Amino acid sequence: MRAVLSRALTPAACRRAARHLAAADPVLAAIIERHGACRLGAPRDEPVLCALVRALVSQQLSVKAAHTIFTRFLGLFPGDGFPAPDAILAVPAEQLRGVGLSRPKAAYLRDLCGRVLAGQLALDRLDGMPDDEVLATLTAVKGIGRWTAEMILIFQLRRPDVLPVDDVGILRGIERAYRLRSRPSPARVLRMGEKWRPYRSVASWYIWESLDNANPTSSGSPPASQARR
Repeated sequence: MRAVLSRALTPAACRRAARHLAAADPVLAAIIERHGACRLGAPRDEPVLCALVRALVSQQLSVKAAHTIFTRFLGLFPGDGFPAPDAILAVPAEQLRGVGLSRPKAAYLRDLCGRVLAGQLALDRLDGMPDDEVLATLTAVKGIGRWTAEMILIFQLRRPDVLPVDDVGILRGIERAYRLRSRPSPARVLRMGEKWRPYRSVASWYIWESLDNANPTSSGSPPASQARR
């Protein structure tokens, strides 16, 4: 059976979500009170391709190193706007490695852009796909794992009910906020998240915000410090 497509979050939907979560979970209610309005409903200016390339570049790097390499990568392309897939494919692997990309990451970028050009990855159709189809479509690309696809669902497509149970920040935030003795397992996070439906993305955003690491999602971007494939 085809999954039901969730509508993208809007500021009004984020306000409804906050009310729902505060009523359902007193711990989240206190976090919501401290951190105010959820910003997931703001429109995204960054193209999906840019977000995917940024995610691939950032894998297993510190935020500072990822920013430096991504900036050098953009410097390979004169002009305004993010480069098109064919422009990225035209850059020799040696040049990509010259700005700091590893050999595997350069190969991942080529696979991503090749799929887009071949029509195997229609980024403009992701908005019309159910969550499970987006996950399957994106994770077919070399180097893109479930975590990255979930971040695209939450921060680019603004889907309301995604719970990234393997995210380090989510696990750490839940352990701290709920005063657990140890990091919760993904299965436990799923059980805890049942009360957050149908707004688990918004709950995740507030859990990230509850951490002490300088408001990782204040810009509406994925928490890069937690990024994995």
